Amino acid sequence: MTDGPPTRGPGGIMVPADPDLLPAALSPAKHRGEYRTRVLKMADQLAAAWAELLALAVPVDCVCCGAEDRCLCVACERQVRRLTSRPFRAEGQAPALMEVDGGIILPVVAAGVYREELAQALLSFKSHGQPHLKSVLAKGLGDALTAATGGMDAVLLVPVPSSAGAFVKRGFSPVHLLLRALAGRGLLGGTPVLDVLRKSRRHDVAERLPGGQKGLGRGARARRVRGSMRVGGWKGKSVAGRRCVIVDDVLTTGATLSEAARALHLGGAFVAGAVVLAATRPPDSGALAPLPQGLEEGPRLTKK
Repeated sequence: MTDGPPTRGPGGIMVPADPDLLPAALSPAKHRGEYRTRVLKMADQLAAAWAELLALAVPVDCVCCGAEDRCLCVACERQVRRLTSRPFRAEGQAPALMEVDGGIILPVVAAGVYREELAQALLSFKSHGQPHLKSVLAKGLGDALTAATGGMDAVLLVPVPSSAGAFVKRGFSPVHLLLRALAGRGLLGGTPVLDVLRKSRRHDVAERLPGGQKGLGRGARARRVRGSMRVGGWKGKSVAGRRCVIVDDVLTTGATLSEAARALHLGGAFVAGAVVLAATRPPDSGALAPLPQGLEEGPRLTKK
């Protein structure tokens, strides 16, 4: 895949066009390599056999195209992996994370754009009782984490918490489940995950109102999440003086990430940036281009 002609990005800097918005170039088929150990090969074969047996007992359809026997067919899984294969900087499309003059408040790396198969798979994973999609989605998030934190020393990953209402409805926290999947497969490279962010009770009640944040604009989202998070204790560990990277599933206006960064800063942490699985785009974002990959250490947020 080749980049398009340069466009003018945030701050007036000429940067390459977003490769995720360009047509995919033809490329040779890629085949799975050899397994590192026999245990991994056996586990993969057992998982495939179990999936076939389960398909006979409980018929399922692909959440994207409707093909039978698998919750995500081979073609759609390949498409999800393609859509998350090139992480990019996404804060330029999140108004809550940018200054009026184009300055960056919080840098964010996204695995892909929230559209097509990626959007459908993520929606099914979060809201339609399909937690077994975590494997393919975790792979995309892991690639974005690697792109964002490569070269960083002593960094902590801090997941954004789900509200109590969302957790009760789903039975799990999407971000935490994805991070556990990555840790279980050894794909976090030893980077610790500190679950220190908590939802404040009064805001947790407010978030249970019908509709949640879906459909809200920048100002409404910012007002709804303001003061909604705090830093709590986690196994006696503290984020004070530590470098943190926030992890969430979807980036829209950036209000949630901004609130998480504010809470961590008040807890004494240095917030280096954030990573998300998917980033939405405003309707007129076709001409916008991302900043280079990776996170750059920006200034501390001012206390509020």
